[in-house]
Amino acid sequence: MVEVKVDPEKCDGDAVCVDTCPVEVFEIKDGKSVVVNNDECIVCRACEVQCPKGAIEVIE
Repeated sequence: MVEVKVDPEKCDGDAVCVDTCPVEVFEIKDGKSVVVNNDECIVCRACEVQCPKGAIEVIE
């Protein structure tokens, strides 16, 4: 099982992960990215690579 984590301390809510994720794992809530569809993650790691703050971790 895959676990996607967002570090709220690092996240600035720029929504790069929302725009990058092909399966809509993320949403912006209260100015921060949150994982809303963890089970949909296909482990492409685009969110990890594209996040300019390094706030996302995909754990296999």
